[in-house]
Amino acid sequence: MDHLKCNRLTCRKALTEKAVVVSSHIFCVDCANELFNASRLCPACETSLTEPDDVVVCSLHPSNDYKTSVLSGLNPAIILEICSRAMSFWQYQVHQEHSFQQAVLRNINEKNAQLQKQLDNVVREANGELTLLNNKVSEVERDLELERRKATTLQDSLKERDKEYQKLKVRTTLRYFHLLAAR
Repeated sequence: MDHLKCNRLTCRKALTEKAVVVSSHIFCVDCANELFNASRLCPACETSLTEPDDVVVCSLHPSNDYKTSVLSGLNPAIILEICSRAMSFWQYQVHQEHSFQQAVLRNINEKNAQLQKQLDNVVREANGELTLLNNKVSEVERDLELERRKATTLQDSLKERDKEYQKLKVRTTLRYFHLLAAR
């Protein structure tokens, strides 16, 4: 983790220049201005912030002169204590980030599982509908084949009757002419 992130869950912006630090949390300047307006409570853990140095605006990349001026003259034990507290702060932030990422991963995995179930249901329903439609297509194809056979049979029957009709017509015409000739 190269950068700390704003501890406001709705922000989570990487902090690169300035930040507002409380005992174990850190916020971007914009979120701090919004969150610390009226309240003297840490927005992340609701710890009471009663002392003037409980909320500090700090530069995340101080100059070498600043580092020297802040630490010069301090007892090495105090400097080590400061370093130890700074390391603990970073360790806590790294742990919090890891926990946050695990929670995000769990949430994504749960959503993925839900979406997979929904997808499986949609696929199952679609396959069921396809089966029904394929069965209907098969039925319609069978019915169509039956109708074609009936149509062919009717056409053959019609041709046969038409031949008989033509023969009958010729006979009737011949009889009519025979009758006329016989008169």
